[in-house]
Amino acid sequence: MKQRSISAVVFVAILLPIVIFGGLPLTVFTYIIATVGLHELLRMRNLHIWSIPGVLSTLLLWTILLPADYQYILTDLNSSRFDIIILFLFLFLSYTVVSKNKFHFDDAGFVILSVLYIGVGFHFFIETRFAGNGLIFIFYSLFLMWATDSGAYLIGKAIGKRKLWPEISPNKTIEGSLGGVACAIIVAILFMIFTDMNLSPVQLIVMTVVLSIFGQVGDLAESAFKRHYKVKDSGKIMPGHGGVLDRFDSLLFVWPLIHLLHFI
Repeated sequence: MKQRSISAVVFVAILLPIVIFGGLPLTVFTYIIATVGLHELLRMRNLHIWSIPGVLSTLLLWTILLPADYQYILTDLNSSRFDIIILFLFLFLSYTVVSKNKFHFDDAGFVILSVLYIGVGFHFFIETRFAGNGLIFIFYSLFLMWATDSGAYLIGKAIGKRKLWPEISPNKTIEGSLGGVACAIIVAILFMIFTDMNLSPVQLIVMTVVLSIFGQVGDLAESAFKRHYKVKDSGKIMPGHGGVLDRFDSLLFVWPLIHLLHFI
């Protein structure tokens, strides 16, 4: 428990100043943690980051992460992000032939989906921060998911009886899940009182419920593929907490949704 607490304090002490400062430090930080997250996923599949698929997937990830302010790089190449994704799709499929199916179609599908999962999530972390009132939304998303996770754990432990999804995460309960949403609403009310998010109370509450639910889905999604690949934690970068994916699984669902639902 002591190790877990120390890791959390160190993580917050690193993350918050970078989020507050924004700019290039935030972009570099995001590239680093996203690359580590991709490495964690590839390792579950026994694919090495320094292999040809690993290098290709890293380059594709970095392209997807590219912030809008650096879009001119692709424009100068007469390409779009979609063009680059299609190019890498054919490169991965071509490598299945070159490797004589040692790297096969299932591996290619796994790598592409992994890159999109991590890349899209962290791309919208950058885009959310760079928006006009992005700092507020970043802090909102962080506190929202911390409240959801803590509320789900504490309330589930206290009164949880009905299993939420035992095949994937046997300790999670329906009561805990609802408790997490309730705690998230409390966070929304506090943000409503102390900040200006340019949203009506109804919009903010609806957004909070949607994001809290899908954040929990993100957590279950990561639990599902960890269970499938028979690993306890995605990594060891944070002693007592696990890896990058263990810490950001919920947020990788939340940040894109904030934009897709036009909340920012």
